[in-house]
Amino acid sequence: MTLIILALLPLHKATAQEDYRFSIGAGFGMTGYLGDANSANLYQNPGWTGELLFRYIWNPRINLKTNFFIGSLSGDTSQMDNVMPDGQNFKFNTTFYELGEMFEFHFFNYGMGETYRRLKRWTPYITAGLSLTAWSVDKKGGAAFTIPLGIGFKFKPSLRWNLGLEFLMKKTFTDKLDGASLSDPIGIKSDFMKNTDWYSTLTLTVTYEFSKRCAVCHYKD
Repeated sequence: MTLIILALLPLHKATAQEDYRFSIGAGFGMTGYLGDANSANLYQNPGWTGELLFRYIWNPRINLKTNFFIGSLSGDTSQMDNVMPDGQNFKFNTTFYELGEMFEFHFFNYGMGETYRRLKRWTPYITAGLSLTAWSVDKKGGAAFTIPLGIGFKFKPSLRWNLGLEFLMKKTFTDKLDGASLSDPIGIKSDFMKNTDWYSTLTLTVTYEFSKRCAVCHYKD
């Protein structure tokens, strides 16, 4: 019996010690835009987005994430019910670049391999942070701070791999994301806190965990 216990002990340790500090990955998805060129339907002119991300796994409930997005946004006032002054129509297309820091809070203890911590292989989560977004419309560039807020879902198909789906709605502190022509098209001044430019990202991500947090765990499950 002692030999059997000794033989199984390394397997138990391997399960208990599989706790990693970081994850890295990428994602792809679609974007939406709300602003002076689209005031109602977020996905009337959907765009594309790609994401690179790096997470610090603070604990099974809290992650800190650095992400970089690149994507496209577009809008056309001719598709709106509102009529622009003098019957003018405006449209824009842009590629944006976004670098941000996000805080993630899991609804459940997320992970595998440590039953005493009541880990689950899946969890919904909420997230918020601060980003810097840069873009160019009509050969004129701009940059502004952005506040992303959103929800997501993670699933762990295996010990070190994660699949995720995340929706972020992003408030920009500018009214020029859709170009200078649409910064104040109907003559109502917009200030720092009352701009009308928002955009969203909906991404599917794949991440891989690395850097073991604990090489040896002596907890007896």
